[in-house]
Amino acid sequence: MSTLTQSYTHGASAKPLIGETIGAYFDNAAARWSAQEALVVPHQNVRWTFAQLKEEVDAFAAGLIALGLQPGDRIGIWSQNTSEWTISQFATAKAGLILVNINPAYRLSELEYALNKVACTALIISPSFKTSDYIGMVQTLAPEIETAQPGQLRAEKLPHLTTVIRMGDDATPGMYNFADISAMANDKARQRMAELAGLLQFDEPINIQFTSGTTGFPKGATLTHHNILNNGFFVGEAIEMVEGDRLAIPVPLYHCFGMVMGNLACITHGATMVYPGEGFDPTEVLRAVQDERCTALYGVPTMFIAALDHADFDKFDLSTLRTGIMAGSPCPIEVMKQVVDKMNMHEVTIAYGMTETSPVSFSTAVDDELERKVGTVGRSIPHVESKIVDSDGRIVAPGETGEILTRGYNVMLGYWDDDVRTAEAIDDAGWMHTGDLGTMDEHGYGNVVGRIKDMVIRGGENIYPREIEEYLYRHDKIQDVQVIGVPDPKFVEELCAWIILREGETADADEIKAFCRGQIAHYKVPRYIKFVEEFPMTVTGKVQKFVMRDQMIEELNLEVAKTA
Repeated sequence: MSTLTQSYTHGASAKPLIGETIGAYFDNAAARWSAQEALVVPHQNVRWTFAQLKEEVDAFAAGLIALGLQPGDRIGIWSQNTSEWTISQFATAKAGLILVNINPAYRLSELEYALNKVACTALIISPSFKTSDYIGMVQTLAPEIETAQPGQLRAEKLPHLTTVIRMGDDATPGMYNFADISAMANDKARQRMAELAGLLQFDEPINIQFTSGTTGFPKGATLTHHNILNNGFFVGEAIEMVEGDRLAIPVPLYHCFGMVMGNLACITHGATMVYPGEGFDPTEVLRAVQDERCTALYGVPTMFIAALDHADFDKFDLSTLRTGIMAGSPCPIEVMKQVVDKMNMHEVTIAYGMTETSPVSFSTAVDDELERKVGTVGRSIPHVESKIVDSDGRIVAPGETGEILTRGYNVMLGYWDDDVRTAEAIDDAGWMHTGDLGTMDEHGYGNVVGRIKDMVIRGGENIYPREIEEYLYRHDKIQDVQVIGVPDPKFVEELCAWIILREGETADADEIKAFCRGQIAHYKVPRYIKFVEEFPMTVTGKVQKFVMRDQMIEELNLEVAKTA
């Protein structure tokens, strides 16, 4: 293993990048593995081979073309994990449409903003999910749909939207049913679909995903066929996915974790996509792994924690599991050890990245020793460069902290219709500035120590919350913990720990502080301790520390210190 003299590395590989569109690659995969299972969705009683999935995809793609949608048009999808989501993902790619992923948690103002920002012509929706009435919200934003013919919507608040396609069999005024679109697949539309296969280019945009910023409006990261098809393939390579593998995907499809690392990894390796449920439920995940004999499992740390802490965990047979990925937010070391030991996932990997990088840029390898798996995010994946720079943009020495930058095929085209924020994120040399603080050791292994904005500066000392979180995870009573900085008149910032205790356990702030004293530096001992049942989180499992900070400022009546 070579030794680095500076924090820069690139993922060398003898395997070339895929130079095809998603549609072309999908067709070849369906021909190659036609009789193998491609998609299993227990809650919908769906069990399709690659050949059957291709039939569904082709019919829906031709139907979208018959509707009059043109290559480059934006079509939104607002839904939980369903077979229709998967059909839409591949059908839009074959029709040359740009699929716009709408966060299932969005409400009225967010939906209105997203649809108008990218000028969606069409929208595919689930009727409802959890507390979200998707049909009702569309009717509220566009009451004109009640009297409109399907495909002829003219709404004041949504001026670009003409077509709404709803899942399910019930009829809704002004909306097509999902099945109606496939029924429109006439010979002319199928011929046009075949023509497009030779016209579409892999560098064209195919997907827009909104990133949930902590301030301002969400940004629409615009991704190409080349971005996400290759990332899905090399993620599959990293976990040594092979033909016949069965991957449980409890993470949301609207995010890269589900649709790229999940669906596209499977399609490029002849593996089966298994959706345990519409959303995450630990019982459904454990049951799906057992019943479907899954060999791989994805999840964010909180998902693995919930599965491991399940009251009936020991009753499920997880012996078929071999590999998988834990990603989405920092992975607690103790949790990773339990995943390896108790879930049989000896080849599990850690992946790191962001939506803007399709999403993965770093990954551990299945044969990395446990210390690497639990203490790093791995090395740059094939064909991707990474470096760590200081505040002046200079590459730092191995082991020094700086911002993580990445460059390669995986970097997005930019933020849709937002040149200013695109220029802030991607510099003139093509480097994506992640906003994450990290280090790189002399062998190229990276480690994320926090967000630049999450770093706490207490009395002039730089404190990385991740370090304190990892220490507190060692406490037997602590199930999960997040550390934030809150305003302080003397030190500018002080530390606050939000703690979720294991079921049946009790503790107080003094016990936690005593656990820290003499073990970590005094200035790293949290001043404030708050015991909670859950953390504020995005749908993808990212903890919203800014929400926690705002809540503590209000609870403790703190004043933000004025700085020069």
